[in-house]
Amino acid sequence: MTAVLLALPVVLPALGAGASLLGLPRAVVRASGVGLLAAVAACGAALLVLADRDGPQTLHAGGWPAPVGVTLVADRLSALLLTVSALVALAVLLFAIGQGTAEERRSAAVVFHPAYLVLVTGMSLAFLTGDLFNLFVAFEVMLAASYVLITLDGDENRTRAGMTYTIVSLTSSLLFLSLVALVYSATGTVTLAQLGPRIAELPDGLRSALALLLLSVLGIKAAIVPLHFWLPDSYPTAPAPITAVFAALLTKVGVYALLRTQTLLFPRTDVWVLLACAAIVTMLLGILGALAQDDLNRLLSFTLVSHIGFMLFGLALFDTPGLTGTILYIVHHIIVQAALFLVVDLIVFRTDTAALHRLKRWPRPGPVVVTLFLVPALSLSGIPPFSGFVAKLALLQAAVAQGAPAAYALAGTALFTSLLTLYTMSRVWTAAFMGRPPGRPEAEAAPAAGPAAGRPRGTG
Repeated sequence: MTAVLLALPVVLPALGAGASLLGLPRAVVRASGVGLLAAVAACGAALLVLADRDGPQTLHAGGWPAPVGVTLVADRLSALLLTVSALVALAVLLFAIGQGTAEERRSAAVVFHPAYLVLVTGMSLAFLTGDLFNLFVAFEVMLAASYVLITLDGDENRTRAGMTYTIVSLTSSLLFLSLVALVYSATGTVTLAQLGPRIAELPDGLRSALALLLLSVLGIKAAIVPLHFWLPDSYPTAPAPITAVFAALLTKVGVYALLRTQTLLFPRTDVWVLLACAAIVTMLLGILGALAQDDLNRLLSFTLVSHIGFMLFGLALFDTPGLTGTILYIVHHIIVQAALFLVVDLIVFRTDTAALHRLKRWPRPGPVVVTLFLVPALSLSGIPPFSGFVAKLALLQAAVAQGAPAAYALAGTALFTSLLTLYTMSRVWTAAFMGRPPGRPEAEAAPAAGPAAGRPRGTG
């Protein structure tokens, strides 16, 4: 039973992607996609229960043991993130289906479903794999699906952004593959469970070099400053549901891989100093970049970069309370960031623009949209009693308990960044929900075609 539960999150969406290319009726493709993602979430929840009760669950595919065969492992961390990610992917898919596809060519909608399921396949493999090589394979699967989704419908801007994203990702993949080869040549294995003690026996210089290379590779995947440059230019060009799932899941897979590999393979090397510095710089530069934006989607993309720094915060502390705070923050941010991108799409659809300065002229969205924006915005800012407050409080308490100067620097930066996040969200609130200036004629308030007017909403 455990073997089936471990294999299904990878196998089901892969089979569904293949079946959706067979020319089935669109209603069948949509229903099967929803059902498969629900099944992945159910498998993740079952694995979470089993891992909590019986410890980590392991599958050696085909009966081949490590390091020869493919090993899938589910512990409480991987099962939790798999479950939450699958639920968010399911919610985004339902949103995409609900939007319809009136603005897009039929071919785009046909490609969307298989590519989306392939993306979930890669995500599931990344969470469950027990070795470095298949982690590399998982990232490549996600890269292939991501390029298709970013360039959906063949728009020139999307194609350009997709090429940038692909070039950066392929560079990262080349470095990752080189890392896997170096690790295998030095230790004779790529299985994570076997690598820890073997890497500890390597010379200090080689161990530090491998740790730095791994941090660079996963820093690109997770959009850590200064390796984040590709994200604000690529994510906002995709259709809103794609942007939401990218923002919620792709960078978190990178953070998860960093959390998993750094704690297992490189505990307390010199790279941890760089990690603390990267956390501070990522928090600050990300939110300052958001403050400089007028486009809603670019603004949210920069807040995404900034809050990757909060996840690095707990990782840099490298103790149980800090890592717990990081895990809480990952779960919180997966949900909140997806919600914000989807709500912003509703705002853009209602006002026909993504520019903050133009939003001030136009009628207010309804109270439902206001509520849907307010809750995740306050949560992202760390306002109690929402999830962001709980996660940030855990990180701050961990920093104070550790008491080191670096920990206090991280805590101070986190508090300052949270205040700037609240200010950034208040700018969006003021522009989108305070209505047009008093006395402005109704005719003048009518929207002209803004930069977001031609951005297709539907993909399902």
